Amino acid sequence: MAEPLVGRDAVLAAVGAHPYARLTTGDTDDVTGVRVGSTVVWVTRSGTAVCALGDGAVAASAIPLVAAGSARWWHLPRMAGALPAEVQVKFRDEWDFRWTSEPPPIRAGEERAEPVEDDAAISALLDVAFPSTTTRPGDSRVRTWWGIRDGADLVACAADRSRGGVGFLSGIAVHPSARGRGLGAALTAALTRRLVAELGIAALGVMTDNVPANTMYEALGYTSSIPRTSVGLA
Repeated sequence: MAEPLVGRDAVLAAVGAHPYARLTTGDTDDVTGVRVGSTVVWVTRSGTAVCALGDGAVAASAIPLVAAGSARWWHLPRMAGALPAEVQVKFRDEWDFRWTSEPPPIRAGEERAEPVEDDAAISALLDVAFPSTTTRPGDSRVRTWWGIRDGADLVACAADRSRGGVGFLSGIAVHPSARGRGLGAALTAALTRRLVAELGIAALGVMTDNVPANTMYEALGYTSSIPRTSVGLA
């Protein structure tokens, strides 16, 4: 039997205030969801994305209870198999949501991290270092862009997309010519340290098959994680 959940507090209570739910429900009470057994599904304020914790297959079957065809993004627990044939999938990503509540080990070069307001430089860096990222200058979810420069050139960047009381890093990128120098770890450590001090927790998302990035994040303390499947609908 499905139990309706009305409001952010109801959704958070149903999942034990999980950091993924805190982040994705944001800073508004305009949230609706449903609990089916141990699986909880909720729709974001815009109504364009559905998120869930629990069992992926159960979550997928419960989506019609909270989103009447308007959702174009599904962010679900890891789905082991294919989605139902009637679901028109544009793309599918397998990734991990990672988080930490501890400041990371100090990394050489952290002191070089600084806020960046140069949208053109950030865009140019992302175009060559992380062209697939959906976090870009002008994104209303970004509080601040951070970066590391080599002389006048921006060689590493990351976005602070914190909300819902959870620090969140996104758009982490290092120019190909500057990789192997620890700049990604230094920038991530610096921003993680700030967010843990401010909010008590920092989180990020990383593709499951990106072994070097996962190894780096684990070394920085991001050892808590949940596997996710994100689906973009045609």
